[in-house]
Order: sequence, then C-alpha cells, then structure tokens
Amino acid sequence: MHRTLFLCALFCTLLSSIALADTPTRARVSTPEDIQAITQVTQDFQMAIRTKNLKQLAGLMLHSKLMFESPASPEMVRSVREKFDPSFDGTGSSSYTSFAQFVAKDKGNLDERFSNIQITQDGHIAWVIFDYEFVKDNQVENYGVETWQMMKNADSQWKIISVVWSSHPAVPVNKPAVSSNTVEKK
Repeated sequence: MHRTLFLCALFCTLLSSIALADTPTRARVSTPEDIQAITQVTQDFQMAIRTKNLKQLAGLMLHSKLMFESPASPEMVRSVREKFDPSFDGTGSSSYTSFAQFVAKDKGNLDERFSNIQITQDGHIAWVIFDYEFVKDNQVENYGVETWQMMKNADSQWKIISVVWSSHPAVPVNKPAVSSNTVEKK
C-alpha cells in the first residue's frame, strides 16, 4: 500500500514538472516610465474631450484612419443581414474622424469617465482596458468596456492604434432596464 502511494506521488510530481516545463518563462518587457506615459495618454484623452481640444485628441492617435468602433451585437448583425445587407459584419460604421466631428459639433459638456484601468505592456506595444461612462451635460449617455491598442512610435511617443468599446444605454434612475439590440455610438 505504501509503495502504491509512493509511486502515485512520484508520478504526480513527474507530471507536474513536465507541465511546468511547457510554461514559457519569458517576461513581458515593461517599464514604470512607459506605464506612466500610457497613463498620461488616458488622462490627455479625457481632457481633450472635456475641453473639445481636437488637436490634442488627434495627437494621441497614430493616424485618423485607425479602427475606432463599437461593433454591433450578434442580434443586430442578424437583423441587419435579414432586412438590408446579407454581408453586414457589425463593423465599419464608426471612425475616429466621425467621433472628432461629434465632439466638435456638440454644444453641450462632454466627458468620458474611466475606471478600473488596466495596462499591459510588452516592449513597444500596449493594451489598455477600462470601464467607461460617456457623459453629456452631466448625464450618463452610455457605458461599457473600452480597449485600446497602443504602440510606441519612432519618436518614443505612445500612440493609440485602435479603440473598440461595448456600449449599453444608460438607464434613468426611475425606469427599469430594457434589453436593447441597438448599437450606441459615443
């Protein structure tokens, strides 16, 4: 009996060491200075929206043709395919330029509040994910999760190369939540 337990324990130890041998031991390349610079981009993004400083906002982007979008839900994609466009994939309706035009034309106060910011960096590439609330005239319009892909350019500046977010309409305090299959745009 003791011999069986010993062999079982030895076998389990051998299996766990084999499993650990398959685990990569390489670490991501990240520096406190880069994390601070990326954090500053998130703060500058929020400030540019609040102050409607479109030059500052554009300066945070790698270029104006980057992916900047809230993809449609599977339900919305099915609905559009059935009614209008059999090849609709739920993307392609938004762009950074249209968002910048919205910010410029809006007469009210705009803000985008971030919380639970997580930054993952590996060398010259980084991912930023956070919860957001998009606020117009002190009222939450929509909320969700937003993610950015970023890169450090040749001038050692961190630039946003894509922005993708989920979007849920804000529910007024006195009304119950209603399921919606519509895509909210910022």
